[in-house]
Amino acid sequence: MSNFDMVLLAAVLVLTVVVVGAVLFGVRTLRQVGTAPVPEDPAFIAEKDRQEQSLAALRSAADQANSTIDVAKSAASAARAEAAAAKAEAKAARAEARRVLDDARAEADTVLERAHKQAEADAEQLRTTARRSGEREVAVLAATTREQAAEVERRAARMDERERLHTEEVERFAERERQLTGARAALAAREAELTRREAELAEAEELRRRELERVAGLTADAARLELIEAIETQAKREAALLVRDIESDARNTAEQRARHIVVDAIQRVASEQTAESVVSVLHLPGDEMKGRIIGREGRNIRAFESVTGVNLIIDDTPEAVLLSCFDPVRREVGRLTLEKLVLDGRIHPHRIEEVYDLARHEVEELCHRAAEDALVEVGITEIHPELVTLLGRLRYRTSYGQNVLKHLVETAHIAGIMAAELRLDVPTIKRSAFLHDIGKALTHEVEGSHAIIGADLARKYGEHEDVVHAIEAHHNEVPPQTIEAVLTQASDACSGGRPGARRESLEAYVKRLERIEEIAASKLGVDKVFAMQAGREIRVMVKPDDVDDIGAAVLARDVAKQIEEELTYPGQIRVTVVRESRVTEIAR
Repeated sequence: MSNFDMVLLAAVLVLTVVVVGAVLFGVRTLRQVGTAPVPEDPAFIAEKDRQEQSLAALRSAADQANSTIDVAKSAASAARAEAAAAKAEAKAARAEARRVLDDARAEADTVLERAHKQAEADAEQLRTTARRSGEREVAVLAATTREQAAEVERRAARMDERERLHTEEVERFAERERQLTGARAALAAREAELTRREAELAEAEELRRRELERVAGLTADAARLELIEAIETQAKREAALLVRDIESDARNTAEQRARHIVVDAIQRVASEQTAESVVSVLHLPGDEMKGRIIGREGRNIRAFESVTGVNLIIDDTPEAVLLSCFDPVRREVGRLTLEKLVLDGRIHPHRIEEVYDLARHEVEELCHRAAEDALVEVGITEIHPELVTLLGRLRYRTSYGQNVLKHLVETAHIAGIMAAELRLDVPTIKRSAFLHDIGKALTHEVEGSHAIIGADLARKYGEHEDVVHAIEAHHNEVPPQTIEAVLTQASDACSGGRPGARRESLEAYVKRLERIEEIAASKLGVDKVFAMQAGREIRVMVKPDDVDDIGAAVLARDVAKQIEEELTYPGQIRVTVVRESRVTEIAR
């Protein structure tokens, strides 16, 4: 029974109780009225009327209760009918749900079967893919193994080469030890000879003293004074001879030692023998690309030159254009910009500006990476970031065909080897040699010698004063005062003067030497002229009767000035004027 049925039943029971109560009360009232005497009292009459009205009201209430009971019975019947319909619908819904559940189970079995089949197919495909991937990995591992084997062979070859060099070094050390042993033996023999000579001199001096005393008849004090003067004179002469011999021996030993250090440093630095080209040439896929580069009425080429600052030369050379600019970094940015434009095919002023920005950032990244690689190769860790940027710009800077950044690395290695041989401060000397040409990064922007510019930069960014002095003195703009400056000069000369370092034809080299000798020989009073050290030094022998000391200084200055005005050469040329006076006398 539902909640609605229970509420309806309760309402019917309440109404029934009310009606029964009302009927009982009416019956009781009627009995009282029927049995009581009928007085003629108005109050009694009024009470009787009131009771009759109450009885009428009760009757109407009973009628309403009966009608309500009928309505409730009809509602209960309708509710029972609706409950029966609901039960029927529920039964039908249960049957439908059972049917849908059976259909769903059947469909789930079908889907599960299809999923099993699909899973088997996917598993087979995965197995095939894994098999192919395994075969590729095996092939890659085999290739890697072969490469590693080749690398091991190359390392073994390098180890053999190092072993050979080490053996040669040991042999050189053994030869040097033999030479030192011979020198010690010679020095011991010379000391023995000196001892013998001193004994002979002492004996001769004793005989001389006795003879003087006998012949001259001098007193002991006078003879002693004379003897002291004679011995002092003889000692001064022997000391002067000994000092001269020691100085000559030290000079010869020092020169031989210096040659050995320089040769050893050059031998231990393995450098490239080919010079780099300074001409930027861009090859095109076809000659029709030249028209697209020029653009309508030349607007593209004007926009390119305006944005990049690089002159673009387009001539009859098939499938090639030339880029001309004094700044090598700017020239490289222009070359990379044009290369990207040609590959892209879209050439117009707005696109030129976009590609130029990309190329500039790419070149800056390449420069920074090259500077970091050079610093790692040399072994320098702490350096100002601005100096790193300037060093990166030297990646595209050349000096007579020699790449300046590679020249700095090579110079640093040579200076480090020399410093190690001399037992000096290797890091400071390598730093000085590595930074000596830093000023060349700004020679297109700042007036002045690159040595002075580089010294100002190093001082500005906190380098040590010894490093600054070595930079400013490596071309004698400032006289070198420290060992760092001298070794920087020597290593710079070794790197720039080695065969193959700088591109220069033999014909131009011979012509320059001939012209240097002609300039010096054309001066008055010149006897002979010798060009030495591959044209880096010239010695002028003058006639001492025609040219005095002041004239020799004037002659050296005039020759140097004329060479500067007429010739083009790397580095510097030292002019030395030699004026020799000889006096000859014959002893009979």
